[in-house]
Amino acid sequence: MEAGEHARRRPVGRRPLHRRRRRGALDTVPREGGRVTAASSLSAVAVDPRDIDAVFFDFDGVIVESNEIKIEAFRRLYEPHGDEVVDRVVEEHVRHEGVSRVVKLERFHREFLGIDLDADGLAELAETYSGMVEDVVAACDAVPGAVEALAAWSAHCPLYVVSGTPQDELRRIVARRGLDGFFASVFGSPRVKPDIVGGELRRIGVAAERTLVVGDSVTDFDCARSLGARFLGRVPGWRESRFPAGTDIVEDLWPLAQAGTAAARPRAEAGR
Repeated sequence: MEAGEHARRRPVGRRPLHRRRRRGALDTVPREGGRVTAASSLSAVAVDPRDIDAVFFDFDGVIVESNEIKIEAFRRLYEPHGDEVVDRVVEEHVRHEGVSRVVKLERFHREFLGIDLDADGLAELAETYSGMVEDVVAACDAVPGAVEALAAWSAHCPLYVVSGTPQDELRRIVARRGLDGFFASVFGSPRVKPDIVGGELRRIGVAAERTLVVGDSVTDFDCARSLGARFLGRVPGWRESRFPAGTDIVEDLWPLAQAGTAAARPRAEAGR
């Protein structure tokens, strides 16, 4: 099977395989027909592009439907250590989405296996993980409305990717998908998200309150909150929202795309 064929053949909107394979930590949340039950899911986004001078997008689960791919890679890495370890790894990976895989791999080996990886061992494990995911993420489905949102909002202000994926790998994937033209810059690990976003806002002279962060993890939410930026959470229909009550969330990026086309202004001077 060609890399990415599995992702392309699975219809968008079906509950991912990691939720159907066997009962585990990810299968314990009651749902109604696999849909998000939070009442705050929006069909329209109350954000005016004229009030926003920069937008920072997470990548996995926000631009592309790659979260399941990353989960499956962690599952495969830790399968030799048994189901209990796999379930603990997957649970913690999902809980801390947006955090660098290098940080996670070091912690998972230390806490769940009692193994302290040296620098060479950690680098080798991270390279194995990258080999499992890069080609598949480069070919997987986009989040519905994501490309349209990028096209609409790039006419208003500079856009950025800020992700826990290693920066060189992330930039290759963005370029392979033909998305690099939408972004002023693409940022990944090892730097952490608040440092990336805060540093770029200082560089381009944009106030945090005129910044939108779009993410699907608590890591993204905490980044926006720590800086005083606005936040929009993406929660697909099969997942329960992990964001605080009252957080604006959407099932896909069509509402953001529609908000971007509803108003027009010249591209912001910031970031030019």
